[in-house]
Amino acid sequence: MKIAILGAGAMGSLFGGLLAEAGQAVTLIDINEAHLGAIREGGLRLETDSGQRRVTSMKVGRPGEVTEAPDLLVVFTKTLHTTAALDGVRSLIGPMTQVLSLQNGLGNVEAIGAFVPKERTLIGVTTWPADLVGPGHVHSHGQGAIRLMSADGVQRPAVAEVVAALSAAGLRCEADATVWAAIWEKVAFNAALNSLCAVTGCSVDQLGAVDDGTSMAFAIVSEVVAVARALGIEANAAKCQANVSHAIATHAGHKPSMLQDMLAGRRTEVESINGAVVSRAKTLGLAVPHTQVLLGLVRLKEQQIAATRRVAGVH
Repeated sequence: MKIAILGAGAMGSLFGGLLAEAGQAVTLIDINEAHLGAIREGGLRLETDSGQRRVTSMKVGRPGEVTEAPDLLVVFTKTLHTTAALDGVRSLIGPMTQVLSLQNGLGNVEAIGAFVPKERTLIGVTTWPADLVGPGHVHSHGQGAIRLMSADGVQRPAVAEVVAALSAAGLRCEADATVWAAIWEKVAFNAALNSLCAVTGCSVDQLGAVDDGTSMAFAIVSEVVAVARALGIEANAAKCQANVSHAIATHAGHKPSMLQDMLAGRRTEVESINGAVVSRAKTLGLAVPHTQVLLGLVRLKEQQIAATRRVAGVH
């Protein structure tokens, strides 16, 4: 299968590396020239629970450098960049290209819908952890899984093909007709762990150092799931809390994407995660105090970082 990964950060590079190891024809597309150059020069240095190795079978390029339409385009950009990123590779999206979003947050199906119809859009979630250690170097410790389905809910042959390709790469993928419940459960997972880590500077496992860390994460999960259920989506709070507990226990040293963004001085995805939940809760007349407080704290941190960068003359 010809697979292009749009957004070759930590997650995109991990998936690309594992898929290439499994024999797929993978192209990484990104604008981080240092990262792309390191992979061109010496391959992707990949560290997982299976060990450390270099993956040299992938192609890499900036959006304008890649010309061959893929069978599958996997979008791993941040939600706030989805539309611009897809517009930059519009010429790659052929009449048979499937587009898969495993992005965090809400709003991605709507953004992808401007480029491909729902019958060629796959939507899903993943719980795999990944960290970009440096240019051309990614590590992932701990286990994860993927759940996905066509955006219109129809179980087409293409869904099974994508599931098979991801599973063959060891990514533990399954088709799931209740994928929207999974998406909201992932939103709850991220609203809890991402925002807490972003404002405290803790890695995921460090949240378990005191009982308050886990209890705050559980409170956020409960609020997000309540919003989902009010929208008629059967998200499972107990299951999501179990995933949070598992991550705290096993994702040693993992810095979630929101914390990585904070440390790098980038905008976070908080608006499509905590922000989207707070917005929907307000419409429904539901109180989500923990989720709202974390949203406000992340916004304050973002503004503080932006102000510091302006003073330093960094753009």
